[in-house]
Amino acid sequence: MSNQKLTKKELNVISWRYILGSQLNWNYERMMSTGYLYGILPVLKKFYGEDKSQLQDMMNTHNQFFNTNAIFGNLIMGIDVAIEEDGYKAKDTIVALKTALMGSLAGVGDSLFHVIWGTIFGSIAGTLAQSGSVVGCVIWIIANIALLFGRAALLPLGYKQGVKLVTTLKNKLTAFTNAATVLGITVIGALIPSVIKATVPFVYKQNGVELVVQDTLDAILPSLVPVLLVLLTYWMLGQKKLNSTRVIWIILILSIALSAAGILA
Repeated sequence: MSNQKLTKKELNVISWRYILGSQLNWNYERMMSTGYLYGILPVLKKFYGEDKSQLQDMMNTHNQFFNTNAIFGNLIMGIDVAIEEDGYKAKDTIVALKTALMGSLAGVGDSLFHVIWGTIFGSIAGTLAQSGSVVGCVIWIIANIALLFGRAALLPLGYKQGVKLVTTLKNKLTAFTNAATVLGITVIGALIPSVIKATVPFVYKQNGVELVVQDTLDAILPSLVPVLLVLLTYWMLGQKKLNSTRVIWIILILSIALSAAGILA
């Protein structure tokens, strides 16, 4: 039995160590294991420092395959170090815990922080910046600072609440993710006509009658062309042989070609 407890200062230290080193020496064999070991190392030295063989074994244990959402990694480590206080006998529990949580929290974390968070705040900030407002830059900076310090607070939270935090918040996290997804889609949908400027300048003339194609399209659905371009972009991003860089080049070349042909403006 360890009988040792971590202080608030120690929790903050390992939380920031993990934030700064979570992607340290990332590799295809063990992914984030080195960064995780770097973050938790002060705890291992405190709990197992008197027995070098246990310390070495626990270091090897924490340097095994680990891959999850980097932000939720703080939460996993907080739960982990709480169990570490039970001593070396908790080794198997710790391994099982990391294995069980890293996959389930990866999907939720990637959706929340890598997609929804950036989509909502990035879109709002980008739109304001595009109109010449410095508020857009300020919003993006504040959003990232809030995310950074919110991430740092996850480790002490995981330490205090333990495994029950994950089970208690499971349904709430799912509901929150779904709500945030709807909000993100709504924001993107609202920003499409204001950010993407694309019209059809072609005017059909026959026997003194003129048909302005853009007016006809607006009568069917305002901003139809920008919506179609967004749908085309999303479709291309879903193709296996296309990545974001290739899609950007395709859209760029397509825009220049259609503009030169007088089809789009």
